[in-house]
Amino acid sequence: MVKFHYEFDIKSLPQPISHVHKLFLIGSCFTENIGEKLKKHKFKVLENPNGILFNPVSVAEAVINVVENKQYTKDDLFNYNEGWHSWQHHSRFSGITAEDALQKINTATQEAHDYLKTADYILITLGSAWIYTLTDKALNAKPGTVAANNHKAPADWFERRLMDVGQVITVLGTMLDRLGALNSNINVIFTISPVRHLREGVIDNNRSKAVLITGVHYMIEQLKKLYYFPAYELVIDDLRDYRFYAEDLVHPNYYATQYVWEKFVNACMNDDTKKLMEEIAAVNLAFNHKPFNATSNMHKKFLQANYDKVKQLQEQYSYLDFSQEIEFFTQ
Repeated sequence: MVKFHYEFDIKSLPQPISHVHKLFLIGSCFTENIGEKLKKHKFKVLENPNGILFNPVSVAEAVINVVENKQYTKDDLFNYNEGWHSWQHHSRFSGITAEDALQKINTATQEAHDYLKTADYILITLGSAWIYTLTDKALNAKPGTVAANNHKAPADWFERRLMDVGQVITVLGTMLDRLGALNSNINVIFTISPVRHLREGVIDNNRSKAVLITGVHYMIEQLKKLYYFPAYELVIDDLRDYRFYAEDLVHPNYYATQYVWEKFVNACMNDDTKKLMEEIAAVNLAFNHKPFNATSNMHKKFLQANYDKVKQLQEQYSYLDFSQEIEFFTQ
């Protein structure tokens, strides 16, 4: 039989994820793809309180600042292009006024701090080992500071360099120490993003991924409590075809993301959780159904049948929130 892709075994998560658990997700845009799917299946999720982050330094700083519940002030921001920004946050936290930006940043940090204290899992997705440090031309920043987002600032505000493996290990190790001090029971899942950072060039993208993979696996060998999910390897070595990338040839497309998601579910969740997810997926399908005739008897029966199904799920799983669906099916 001809094989068109290479499948490999994935080590199961020792303590499977279920709907009673709280998940904290941080890192690249791939994190948000998985987070969206988790939320659709009604898992408790908080993701990216600093916005999308790619490099280990920015991810580690974000986690540590959440652990410390750092409250930002105007001195932590800079004014550029008629807006106020933070070098440690995505532009979605920027504001027309400093007060607006600070309200977004500090509210997100406080919420993340409270959540992380009792979270059961943290999923950390690293995208690139290339970092951009600020030069003395950058506004309101100490030279050498790593920028999490460039906010479309001039190129001469930044210097680009590749982290080495030792630096990745040190940065992530410090982050894990601080995280453990806040929540000693949290389970840590590492992934490497399959998004290709071609703006760095093909060779430099591969150098970057190699640094991340080597650093993360060194830590996993030292700390057996850590778990690695091979999102990067699934796209690069299993699917291994440009058919599974978007038109930009950088981001995995729907089919690739769905494939990785299914592998994640199989590796990290038990049969009972997967069965409940299937029931929730059926409810989502019904919830998004567009009737041809909303006043017909057939549609009324459809609403009643799904109302009964959702009501039963709500009673059986009281820790899940089906209030929106119940309201929808009672119309």
